[in-house]
Amino acid sequence: MEWKEVCEHPSLQNLPFKIELNEKGQILMSPVKVYHSAFQGKIARLLPEKGIVLPECAIRTQKGTKVADIAWCSEERFKLIAPEAECPIAPEICIEVLSLSNTGEEIEEKRELYILAGAKEFWVCDEKGAVVFFDDNGRIEKSRLVPGFPARVYILS
Repeated sequence: MEWKEVCEHPSLQNLPFKIELNEKGQILMSPVKVYHSAFQGKIARLLPEKGIVLPECAIRTQKGTKVADIAWCSEERFKLIAPEAECPIAPEICIEVLSLSNTGEEIEEKRELYILAGAKEFWVCDEKGAVVFFDDNGRIEKSRLVPGFPARVYILS
């Protein structure tokens, strides 16, 4: 199955799960909890206004279509990816909010796949709001694209 078919298939509309495709075109579904959505919203609000925030962003990778929980891209890159069903080039920043179903191996694979697809940075937010930043060389102390982004995100003030 191709991503465009997933997007247009009537029985796959409005599912309460995050959908991705593996390298064989098989559909993978992952349920998320309320805290997951809350961190997605908070992170999206903290990203720079100059640029485009993309929640649940579908990205074509070497191992199928993966969906970043949140992505941020420049206006220039957005013009290249906007007309597509899935991003043929990853946004500059791809962010995953961990859920209980995520494994370390899965997150590491996504980091590698998003970087290979063109992402400049990959961020991971854990279930307590701690954010870890990576670039193509591995872990970095803070984001180079958004240097003021906090290392911990709080849902409640």
